[in-house]
Amino acid sequence: MKKTLISASVASVLTLVSFATLAEGPSFYGRLDLAVTNSDQGATTQNGKEGTVLENNFSNLGVKGSEKFANGIELLYQMEFQVENTTQTEGKNGSDEVVFKARNTFLGLKSDAGTVLVGRNDTVFKQSEGGIDLFGNFNADIDRMIGGQLRKADGLWYYSPVIGGLVTLNATYLMDDNYEGSDEDQYALSATLGDKGLKAHPYYVAAAYNTIGGIDAYRGVAQVKLGEFKLGGLYQNTESQTTDQEGDSFFLNVSYNLNGVNLKAEYGQDEAGFGSYYKNIKEATGTDVNITQITVGADYRISKSTLVYGHYAMYEGDHKVGTATVDLEDDNIFTVGARYDF
Repeated sequence: MKKTLISASVASVLTLVSFATLAEGPSFYGRLDLAVTNSDQGATTQNGKEGTVLENNFSNLGVKGSEKFANGIELLYQMEFQVENTTQTEGKNGSDEVVFKARNTFLGLKSDAGTVLVGRNDTVFKQSEGGIDLFGNFNADIDRMIGGQLRKADGLWYYSPVIGGLVTLNATYLMDDNYEGSDEDQYALSATLGDKGLKAHPYYVAAAYNTIGGIDAYRGVAQVKLGEFKLGGLYQNTESQTTDQEGDSFFLNVSYNLNGVNLKAEYGQDEAGFGSYYKNIKEATGTDVNITQITVGADYRISKSTLVYGHYAMYEGDHKVGTATVDLEDDNIFTVGARYDF
């Protein structure tokens, strides 16, 4: 079974390569990102294991492209797969290893009226983070502290054209009948101002609302570039749709480009308990959650396609179980790794 799966995986990759080579429009791309991590508890590592582990940080393969039609309409398409070849990932039967996992995959149309996508994609609530997540896709990603960082299938996405050269209005809507058992309409809305890459404009501001994934949440994001500094902040309120769980979260961070070395520091506070750290570390459901995260790190691009990085993240906190205040297990995480994009 494993040999068959590996053969099918190799054939799939070769097919993608051939398709990208022969066709003029589609572009084939990928990423291999591996890190060595030491964690006290394993509450935030990609594989949930403590000690010294090898982490695969969302290595992926994909193909994307577009085709123009008459009257200024453009067809967009993307197929992207997370690749787990370097890690142990069990299938549903507990024996076969999962090699590919679904990532952003969609068909869409782009015109002067905006862009519409159909398929699987990050919600516009998640996308509203812009470039604020300095340690995104690592074990210090902001999803360790907050909820709503979702990629969902069976949905529709709309992105308005840039209004006045600055503002975009965006929406995600999930098809009700594809999500049986959900009593709530599942959608997300966002408005963005400026440039998330901080290139066309030295600032980025976003407001977003979410009802997807069993929570109601709203957030505000702001980031500004001042010379070689980037300063950012995110505030979010999150409330469960089925329980009394609710609270605020925020992040403040700064990065500085020192001769090509990107120095980064971040402070986070969470009183909601929807992030993966709290879900993984707690021994009993509690209230009055209070979690602090501090992360410092650096990355350096040794070539256009190769990035090396390292960071230290600390998580600590407490919550109430009944009337007693109970400390959560601290987690200290040291990570060094390399990323290659092609």
